[in-house]
Parts: sequence; structure tokens; C-alpha cells
Amino acid sequence: MQAPEQWRAAPISGALTMDALLTYLGRHGLLLAFLNVWASQSGLPFPAYPTLIVTSALTMQGAFSPLALLAVSVAACLIADSAWYFAGRRYGNRVLRLMCRISLSPDSCVRQTESLFSRWGVASLMVAKLIPGFGAIATVLSGNARVSFALFLLMDAIGAALYAGIPIAIGLLFHDAVGSALEVLAALGRFGVLLLVAAFALFIAAKWWQRHRLIAELRMTRIDVRELERMLASEAAPTIIDVRSQASREREGVIPGALHWSEEETADPLPDVDRDAEVVVYCACPNEVSAARGAQRLKRAGFVNVRPVHGGIHAWIAAGLPVERAREAEEAQAS
Repeated sequence: MQAPEQWRAAPISGALTMDALLTYLGRHGLLLAFLNVWASQSGLPFPAYPTLIVTSALTMQGAFSPLALLAVSVAACLIADSAWYFAGRRYGNRVLRLMCRISLSPDSCVRQTESLFSRWGVASLMVAKLIPGFGAIATVLSGNARVSFALFLLMDAIGAALYAGIPIAIGLLFHDAVGSALEVLAALGRFGVLLLVAAFALFIAAKWWQRHRLIAELRMTRIDVRELERMLASEAAPTIIDVRSQASREREGVIPGALHWSEEETADPLPDVDRDAEVVVYCACPNEVSAARGAQRLKRAGFVNVRPVHGGIHAWIAAGLPVERAREAEEAQAS
């Protein structure tokens, strides 16, 4: 792999060409890798794996060592994750809602990630970055759950080393193939830069379309919290179903009289209510993803009139409406 050495030695021209970019990468690869990983872990849509693979391949020419690349990558992860940890510790649910709203991954709904975190605990941080939509929210949940910061750093460092170690290993093993691909891009000059920009734009567009398509598929008639309040005060009160995780229910409370049911667990029995009755489903996702999925499953099971609550539990609380503690609600239902 001779090209990287040539790029590293070549002067950086004023033109935005692949040669100029690769020369900069050869000289400042560690800094670029640090900034890329930090941005990715901070929630920005900048995939870090391509940069780590290329910079790892450059280590074969002695530009810097693989251990140094791993160290700066882990440091970038810890800095970004610590910020989310303390934000979750201080602001809790508001940060979770923000993460779910800005994420391009439809898998990152709070309902799903909280279930994983509840099941595995802080140890989930060791693999969280390898699960789409889980890594960033797991750090927020760690802060919100008041996990010891020292324990958080230990688990997160292990997860960061695994996350960064995979592309670094790929770059080392396939450095010849990486070099050949970069030579082709360098030969294209400015067109190589345009090709990279187009690839990045396609990545963002694909993620956005995936999220847009999911929300469109789940779009159905919603019910707002004020209408639900009026219905609960009437004689024909609807059946309310809460599809959030147990952790979310205990943290935020539940709408009075709500039944707990998981739409994700196919083994869970369907709610024992009249199929013709009015049913209202709510969750904690800004786009009501879990609630809409639960409503669709209930409709497929024969429930006639099912609607998700617009805004979920957060809209209910923001309207100043009452909530019950989760354990109190469960005890009332059991009795």
C-alpha cells in the first residue's frame, strides 16, 4: 500500500481534490478520527466507521499507531457519552424525548431501548454501540437511572473499545484493498470528492426515508389528551392501554385506569377487553411509534376502534392531567 505514503508527503493544494483530502488525512488522521467519532456519538449523522477503516489502513505506513487510533476513538466516545450521561442525570425525560425526536433511526424509540436497558442494566453499555439506535439513549438512561459515574465509564470504555476496534481491525486486515480503493478515488480528483459527498448524502437520505416511511405506515387517526380527558369523564369511558416499558411507567406514572400491555412481546396475551369497545393506546415516543404499532396489532387481532394518543404520556403530563404511580395502578388492577 504505497499511495498513503505519497499522499502524506505531498503538499496540500488549495483545490478540493481527493489528493488534498487524503494528504490531510495522512497528516491529521488521529484528529479527524477523534472529531468524527465524537460527532457520531454526540448524535450527529456522521458515520465514523469509514474514517476509522481508512485511518487504520494508514497505520501500516507508520503515520500513527493502531493503539493511538484506538485510544483517541475511545476518548472521543467517553467525552460525548459523558455529556449525554450528565444530561440524562440532570434533565432525564426531556433528554430522552429529544434523542428520540432527532434520531434518524426509527429503532431508537424510547420504549424499545428502555426495555433493553431494563433487561441488561449498565452492562448493556458494553454492546450498546453495536445496536442501531441503542447506544446514545443507553448513556442517557444510565444517567437518568443514577448509575455510578465510575461504573458508567468502565462499561462505556469497554463498549467504546469494541465499537472502535472492529473498523480498526478491518482497516488493518484489508489495508491493501483500502489502499486500492483510495487510489481509484484519488485518480478521480474532484470527482472523487463529489462521489464521497454523494455517498454521504445518500446515507442521510436513506436514513430519513426509512424514518419517514415508518411514520407514514403507522399514521392513523389520533386522539388528543383533552378529548381523552372528556371521554374518561363520560359514562362511555374507553379502555386505555399503556405500551411503555416498566421503567418508564415507574418513572413517569401512568394515566389513571390504564392497562399495561407490551406490543413487542408476541407471547403476551391480548388485553381481556371487548373487541368492540373503544380502545386508546399510548407510549412515550414523540411520534407515537410504539403506540401506533400496538394499535395496529390490536386491529389485526379483531379490535374495531383503536386509536393512539397524540403526544403520549408527555402530552398528558404537559396538559396538567393527573397520573398514578405505576405500582399503585397495578395493585388497583390486581384487586
